[in-house]
Amino acid sequence: MNRKKPEPMQVVKQRRDGALTALAASIPYAQFLGIEFERRGDELTSTLKYDDKLIGNPMLPALHGGATAAFLEVTAVIELSWASLWTDIENGTIDVDTLGPDTLPRLPKTIDFTVDYLRSGLPRDAYARARVNRSGRRYASVHVEAWQDNRSKLFAQATGHFLMPSRDG
Repeated sequence: MNRKKPEPMQVVKQRRDGALTALAASIPYAQFLGIEFERRGDELTSTLKYDDKLIGNPMLPALHGGATAAFLEVTAVIELSWASLWTDIENGTIDVDTLGPDTLPRLPKTIDFTVDYLRSGLPRDAYARARVNRSGRRYASVHVEAWQDNRSKLFAQATGHFLMPSRDG
């Protein structure tokens, strides 16, 4: 039997990190807002780095609701894309050295996105994680939760429905 020799873990980690970096860079608005992604295995956590431009109400001060919603939506889109690309990333089908805006698969398109603002976002870094509830060939549903200092005290959450891009182009 001709079995393929397992790749060194460092090669797999570099491929995962390269794919995530390319995916996150494909959304310029995420870069403008200062959204970054950290990967632990197949789990992603996004961070909205605090910046004065994100404040909506300077009297409180509180994060702008639009910045919060964008943070949640970007997190959902990246998580959904990451989950759909995971198999190709793991088996090496995706060449991360050639990944770019022209070679990345298209991103899912938002059908609807409902945000629940649970409390004011404070002037500090925020974190979010998304969970794909359902992902089919044409449609996906994602839930996102955001917190700041304490994971159990969410300041916002959202549910979104997305149109999945065709796998053939």
